[in-house]
Amino acid sequence: MSLFQRTKRSQAEPQKQSVQSVMTPYLEELLEHYKTRLLAETNLEQLTAANEHERRASIDRLVNQFMLEEKVVIPRGDREVLMSRLIDESVGFGPLEQLLKDPTITEILVNGPKEVFIERNGQLQESNVTFKDDDHVRHIVDRVIAPLGRRIDESSPMVDARLPDGSRVNAVIPPVSLNGTLISIRKFRQEPIEMDDLLEFGSLDEPMAAFIQAVVEAKMNVLISGGTGSGKTTLLNAAAKAVPPGERVITIEDSAELRLNRASVVGLEARPPNVEGSGEVSIRQLVKNALRMRPDRIIVGEVRGPEAFDMLQAMNTGHEGSLTTVHANTPSDAINRVEGMVVMAGMDLPTHIIREYIVGALDMIVQAERLGDGKRKIVNISEVYVNDQNQVKLQDIFIFKRTGTGKDGEVLGHFEPTGMIPKCVERLELFGIEFDERLFQKGGEPIWT
Repeated sequence: MSLFQRTKRSQAEPQKQSVQSVMTPYLEELLEHYKTRLLAETNLEQLTAANEHERRASIDRLVNQFMLEEKVVIPRGDREVLMSRLIDESVGFGPLEQLLKDPTITEILVNGPKEVFIERNGQLQESNVTFKDDDHVRHIVDRVIAPLGRRIDESSPMVDARLPDGSRVNAVIPPVSLNGTLISIRKFRQEPIEMDDLLEFGSLDEPMAAFIQAVVEAKMNVLISGGTGSGKTTLLNAAAKAVPPGERVITIEDSAELRLNRASVVGLEARPPNVEGSGEVSIRQLVKNALRMRPDRIIVGEVRGPEAFDMLQAMNTGHEGSLTTVHANTPSDAINRVEGMVVMAGMDLPTHIIREYIVGALDMIVQAERLGDGKRKIVNISEVYVNDQNQVKLQDIFIFKRTGTGKDGEVLGHFEPTGMIPKCVERLELFGIEFDERLFQKGGEPIWT
């Protein structure tokens, strides 16, 4: 299920979601016993490295041997439940394993051993998954980060990691956390979303989709802005599909999420410091290095700091058609955020010079927003330009106009052009993209060829 697909909000309290197999006290006792034997008598690292079928076969064989030795006999159904839990606990992610396998769940939030929430259809609901205690939660965190060479302890109580399927994990422990060990998992969609999917989900309409694809194809620099969970990365991935084949694309991310499924794509991923505090590779270093790799396009998953200056510099020095995202609530806030990041890079420049630099680099800002009913919408597509008084201006080309709220909390509204014809139409024509000006007129039926 897409991050963008949402249903109507219910005013009733959500019911707990049943996702966990039933374990009797006797099975719980057997689980702990055989888990202890597996830890003591097997090479779990070797088991973890095997594929799922090999792991299950190996553990099944070992536990069957243990049962024969101890003359333990249980019904087949109980044995299946026991085996599943043994695999999850010893080489998997414990109680979270079933949540991770559920394709309808987009986020998993562990607020302590007895409180696990999931996001489904854009709404949070409490699951019936629980951990035995905080040590059990901490064990799962260690299972995630140990193969990555990361650490989490009192001196370093927060960690970011990535599961083998690409899902992003953040964990926080005391003393920073006041509720024990906390885990937040944003699940990775196996099939990347395309623009047609966003149209189907109602995140934008056809004129907006056509315009975004056109500006990307015409090698204009696009900044996607939005808050946490607004779908910035999803939109970035969908928009990047419009890059013409044959162009060399370099992607730069904190945690690899983009999946362009095209030829000539090179991915770079930042690396945090190791346990000794060395070996860090920052986004800024990667952006600088990417300029030496003969890119036609540079796509940065998100700019958060000084790397914004290097990204703007790349956009201003011939690397057109670059795309990136930023955390901001409006297009004007996005400009202010980027300006602040340039200052963070140590550039001792007057504000008006920085603004001119930004305008020289950016062509379009696309604003994504997660509405109160959980739906994601593209609420602004704005052009960046300098007016006759040499002032930085933003001109909305398309907007989402809210008209009210439905009885179930659904946000009502529609997409519409503002009636302003963007200044970039000449550039679009140079790239062979023909259009009918009705695309930008309210009530018009656009024609793109």
